[in-house]
Amino acid sequence: MSYLALYRKYRPRTFDEVVGQEHIVRTLQNQIKTERISHAYLFTGSRGTGKTTIAKIFARAVNCTNPANGSACMECEACKQIEDGGSINIIELDAASHNGVDNIREINEEVKYSPAVGKYKVYIIDEVHMLSTGAFNALLKTLEEPPAHVIFILATTDPQKIPVTILSRCQRFDFKRIPASQISHTLHGYMNEEHIDIEDEALDYIARLADGGMRDALSILEQCISFYFDEHITVDKVLYLVGAVDTHYLFDMIDALIAYNSTKALEVCDQVNIQGRSIRQFAVDLLVHVRNLLVVKTTQGQASVLDYSKEYIAKLEEQASRTEVGTLMHYIKVFSELDSEIKVASNQRILLEVTVLKLSEAVTDAASSGIEDKLLALQAKLEKLEAREPMQVVREVSAKEPEKEIVPTRLPEAVPEDIKELVGKWDTIKNQLGTAARLVFKSTSAGLIEGDIFYIVHGVNMEPSINSHIEEARALINKTMQKEVKVVPIAINNYEMKTKEVHGTKMQQNDVTDSISGTLRDIYSKINYKIETIN
Repeated sequence: MSYLALYRKYRPRTFDEVVGQEHIVRTLQNQIKTERISHAYLFTGSRGTGKTTIAKIFARAVNCTNPANGSACMECEACKQIEDGGSINIIELDAASHNGVDNIREINEEVKYSPAVGKYKVYIIDEVHMLSTGAFNALLKTLEEPPAHVIFILATTDPQKIPVTILSRCQRFDFKRIPASQISHTLHGYMNEEHIDIEDEALDYIARLADGGMRDALSILEQCISFYFDEHITVDKVLYLVGAVDTHYLFDMIDALIAYNSTKALEVCDQVNIQGRSIRQFAVDLLVHVRNLLVVKTTQGQASVLDYSKEYIAKLEEQASRTEVGTLMHYIKVFSELDSEIKVASNQRILLEVTVLKLSEAVTDAASSGIEDKLLALQAKLEKLEAREPMQVVREVSAKEPEKEIVPTRLPEAVPEDIKELVGKWDTIKNQLGTAARLVFKSTSAGLIEGDIFYIVHGVNMEPSINSHIEEARALINKTMQKEVKVVPIAINNYEMKTKEVHGTKMQQNDVTDSISGTLRDIYSKINYKIETIN
């Protein structure tokens, strides 16, 4: 017998051999046992999860003359014919290449005839979303009311492209991505049968690389077996073959970014390039690594969603403890953009190096640097206005109507000592924020009014920027104070109004209130006022 690829050799023949789709297997078996078989099914899911395989198993089971527990006996004449590929009761159609109206019309004509052997004629239409609009319309009536001896099984990876009129006539089954642990366990059994010397860590990596598809896992594994024939297959050999890098390079790169060590970051890029590894694969691996760090960081170590060993998760927890959630989210954004750009880049290495330099040198992008440029421009405009006609400005200010006195109606709540202490620490906390957040909070000041509320006072029209980074600031404040602190961002005009309501206009100004006079709100208000008086 000629050689069969692993994914064909180990394709499941019965429901019991299917991996990772128990919810679908049980439903189909119960339908066969109770003879509640539908006339049309829709199997959806990503590639390599078993859609066509289960369709063939189901077709074999419904035609079996002696089904046991909803599964085919594999011994009767119908089962043997289907197993040998000689049965005319199972008709497979590739909709990618047979997507016209004429192809569907042929099916509409054929369904009239009863099966020669067995109970049902089963039509398996793969990649059904590739059918043309006319073909779907031609299939519609037959799919709704087919003869009693006909079953349609439609398989697709893209159900969104299927008309709702087709979807409503089918029983839909969504195939899940197979967990990496199940893929690894299954591959281990196959390798024992094949007598292949491969370490468990290599199988675990192949299982994660397959991204939930058993066929992809077997294809990668077969490539490794062919390349390292009669050798002991290690995870390093698998990494070399697929163009990926060892995980220690991922940890080294993130360590360099956290420490703003551009030299170390470039050294890692150089090592990846020298070893001939795929730059694009390295960028993808970095993105996945940062995602894992974020999961570990946000779940407080309860990272049950990660298919990794306890030792590897411990390393992730240690690295995640040295960075912040906001920083990791920024890394994910940058590496996602890198993944999109690197596909069409003429020099992938340079693009990778520029990206890591931006992160390791704390170089801001155009949007962030634009905020700082605006602040400097506003400050320069203010200084220029202050030099023009100062006497007129003074006269206008002196002629201004005195502000009406506001008297508080109650005594304000006392401010705890630790909140007062936090005010003095605010400048230090700001400097510990990530690059983007540090730039946003640069012009803010700490504020107190009453009670245990810590106010972050910012300029007008800065709410969108503040709100996008407030969680990062709040987390760092709580970490610094070792407790949950009520943090409230507030615009300068609202802060001044609330202060007057609580303390009145005759309140003696303290250092906290005075420090807020240098915020962005004052720059805007001074500029607008001077423009009005001069003009």
